[in-house]
Amino acid sequence: MEFSAQQIALLLGGKLIGNAEAKVSDVAPIEQAEAHHLSFITDEKYLQLIETTNAGVLLVSDRFAERAKTAFAERVKTEQALILVENARGAMAQLLKAVSETMNPRKRGVEQPCHITDGVEVPEDAYIGAFAYIGRNVKLGRGVQIYPQVYIGDNVRIGDNTILYPGVRVYYNCQVGKDCILHAGVVVGGDGFGFEPDAQGVNQKVPQIGAVIIEDDVEIGANTTVDRAMMGNTIVHRNAKLDNLVMVAHNVEVGQSTFMCAQSGVAGSTKIGQHCILAGQVGVSGHIEIADQCIFGAQTGVPNSVRKPGMYQGYPAIDAANWRRSVVGFKQLPDMIKRLNELEKKNRQ
Repeated sequence: MEFSAQQIALLLGGKLIGNAEAKVSDVAPIEQAEAHHLSFITDEKYLQLIETTNAGVLLVSDRFAERAKTAFAERVKTEQALILVENARGAMAQLLKAVSETMNPRKRGVEQPCHITDGVEVPEDAYIGAFAYIGRNVKLGRGVQIYPQVYIGDNVRIGDNTILYPGVRVYYNCQVGKDCILHAGVVVGGDGFGFEPDAQGVNQKVPQIGAVIIEDDVEIGANTTVDRAMMGNTIVHRNAKLDNLVMVAHNVEVGQSTFMCAQSGVAGSTKIGQHCILAGQVGVSGHIEIADQCIFGAQTGVPNSVRKPGMYQGYPAIDAANWRRSVVGFKQLPDMIKRLNELEKKNRQ
């Protein structure tokens, strides 16, 4: 599809500078953009590229308005357009959502073959893909999108407009809220990792009879697992976003609007606060609590409860600024040890 700069500016409520008839049909990073591309700038360090980019239409956050207009005025080419918006990244996301809905429109109807247990009501505006399995007493919300090869166990609840992409598995008794997106390979409700050695030292399975509750507006990335509780519920609260390859163990609570990035994992019965960020490969121990608004840098290990909002890094997790200073010290240790050995040798003489 092709859009003019004027159409984009009207859609976003932005201020248009330059060629209102500039046409774009694709998006690209500013360094790689050509005349048919739309691109954006949200970081000051990229402003200089306004003078050289080939992008047909460029979105720029209006806090850079004066510098952006000056740079654009110096261009030799005049067929391009600049659109000033409050938040260029947010505006780009708004446009991409519209394009995505056009490229991958919502589907309707029931494909065959699939299995829908007798008594399950499929809303008229829902979609059930081929080879999907819908168990007993399942409740499906309006507009749900169940892609091929999805398994939905008995007594599961799926909220309105939720999308389950191919290969998602939702085990029995679990709930997924409204407007959620579960990407391919997500498993909701697999058994928590619970074993107890008997008198002979043989590990015996502890039955996991709880469930999982995924609240509204949650997105879960490909091949992420959310284990069912031993008793009670594992809960992912509303608007939380879990990346690909994330592990959420039994009885964990993930707070509202919290981000968990790829390969991060939380052990059993831990509570993660609201608006937290767990960067890639963060590991959190079990039976602890994390305060709201905590940010953990990549590969941080969290063995104990964190009661205070802030930025943390390292293992065990400490204040990120202290960790950075410590890293500088680690690099100096070999020289310090060498000097210490030389001093000790000198003193012995």
